[in-house]
Amino acid sequence: MTEAEFLARYDPADYPRPALAVDLVLLGLRGGRPVVLLGPRAQHPHAGRWALPGGFVGIAEDLEAAAGRVLREKAGAAQAYLEQLFTFGALTRDPRMRIVSVAYLGLLTEAALAEALAQAPSLRAAALTLPAAPDGPAEAATERGEGLPLAFDHGEILGVALRRLRGKLDYSEVGFALLPPLFTLRQLQDVHEAILGTALNKPAFRRRMLDRGWLAPTGRHEAGTSYRPAELFRFQKTP
Repeated sequence: MTEAEFLARYDPADYPRPALAVDLVLLGLRGGRPVVLLGPRAQHPHAGRWALPGGFVGIAEDLEAAAGRVLREKAGAAQAYLEQLFTFGALTRDPRMRIVSVAYLGLLTEAALAEALAQAPSLRAAALTLPAAPDGPAEAATERGEGLPLAFDHGEILGVALRRLRGKLDYSEVGFALLPPLFTLRQLQDVHEAILGTALNKPAFRRRMLDRGWLAPTGRHEAGTSYRPAELFRFQKTP
C-alpha cells in the first residue's frame, strides 16, 4: 500500500480525540506586586469562579494563532510578550470532557495592562501570591486582599507561570517585557523585587545588570520629578 492509498483509507474517527485549548497567563505589575488578568465565568462549569482568558483551538488554527486570537478577543490587547508555558492535561481538569490546555505566559507593561483593562472591562487585575509549598497552586485576591476562587486548574497554571518567571528573571531578558522602552535602574529593580517577592541589594543588583551588557544609556533623564532625575536606559540584546 502506498502512502497515498493509506491516507485515502484513513479515518480519524477511529480514534477518540481530546479537545485542545489555550489559556493565557497575562501578568503585569501593580503596587509593587504581580497581578494577573482574570474574568468571571458566567456559565457552568465553575460558574462564578474566576478564570484565565482562554478558548478552544480551531481545527485549522495553529497554537500561536489561537493564543493571539484570545489575546485580542478576550483581553482587548493587540500585542504582548507571549511564550509557551506548559501543557496541562490532567484527566479531571475539566468536568465537561477531555480537554488539554496549552498555557501561554504573557507579560504586559503598565500601559498595556491599563489598556487591556479598559478594552475588556469584564477582566480584573488580581494580585498573585505563592504558598510556601515548592509546587503548590498560586492564589489570587482582590486589592483588598479578598480571595478569588479560581476555576478548573488555573491556580496550578498560575503557580507554574510565576515560578517560571522567577526562574528566568536573572538569566534572561524576560523582565524587560514588563518595562516601558525607556526606564530607570530603580524601575528595573522594582520589577525584579516585585516578581521575586523580596528586597534586593541596590549596588549589587545594579552592578550585575550593568555587567551583563543588557543596558544601553540614552543620555536622557526622567522628567517631572521633585528630586534629582535618574538616567534613562533602554534594553539592548547581547551578541
